[in-house]
Amino acid sequence: MRRFDLLLPHSIDECLKFLTELGGKAKVVAGGTDLLPQLKNGVINPPCVVDLSGVSVLKTLARANGHGLRIGASVTARALELDEHVRSAYPSIAESGALVGSVQVRNLATVGGNLCNAAPSADMAPPLMALDAEAVIVGPKGQRRVPLASFFTGVRKTVLAPDELLLEIAVPAPGPGSGGHYLRHTPRRELDIAIVGVASQITLTDGKCGKARIALASVAPTPVRALKAEEALVGQALTPALIERAAELAVEAAKPISDQRGSADYRLHLVRVLTRRTLTTALERARNGSGGT
Repeated sequence: MRRFDLLLPHSIDECLKFLTELGGKAKVVAGGTDLLPQLKNGVINPPCVVDLSGVSVLKTLARANGHGLRIGASVTARALELDEHVRSAYPSIAESGALVGSVQVRNLATVGGNLCNAAPSADMAPPLMALDAEAVIVGPKGQRRVPLASFFTGVRKTVLAPDELLLEIAVPAPGPGSGGHYLRHTPRRELDIAIVGVASQITLTDGKCGKARIALASVAPTPVRALKAEEALVGQALTPALIERAAELAVEAAKPISDQRGSADYRLHLVRVLTRRTLTTALERARNGSGGT
């Protein structure tokens, strides 16, 4: 690992000042669980690293004006896993947080790091996409909001400009009659990354599906929505047969590769299985009132 200069800002303005002056030569670090291994292994060799640990506003986890959720970029996976409001109103987010590495890793790993690292297998992306979350981005020209479904542009690539910073994730309140669930499959039970991850979120209106979202991880260069599967559910009673049909349609959104961790065919099979399971649990939660505010 090469030597680098470590910069320690204490405000967003200081962060932006450093990023602007360095012109894309700096890397940003929060928990470091993704960045530090890349530094140690020589995958990246930035001359400067901007440490966000002193920027307290990035650690905000709060209801947005009493409605919705604000998740600061430096909020840890462990905080999401344990927060009672997140667990009750946004269970799929808590479930994804609980799957990030070991407890020691989750105490350091941040939402912003998981998203900005932009790995196709990122656990936190599908639940947030299924909840129609937006990335709140700040830069020299001010703030802008980007739907999380449009945040990722390729493997380890996002819409962030070199002088921009992810400030927080804004999550709308799912509302009454809503339920969500996140599942993934890994080669090992613990301490592994997803071969496939699926998040489903539904809202019931008069006993039928008023809204549906299905997001997939680790089956394309970026996390993706299963739009045809979503459309098949809206306006319909969610019977087991319809859920199975949606699971089949979700497979069409997946464009997986074969690698040492699993074949493309195996990943397609998992998309079908996990979509069916997450939709079934999301429906149960929507009916029981255990997955919305």
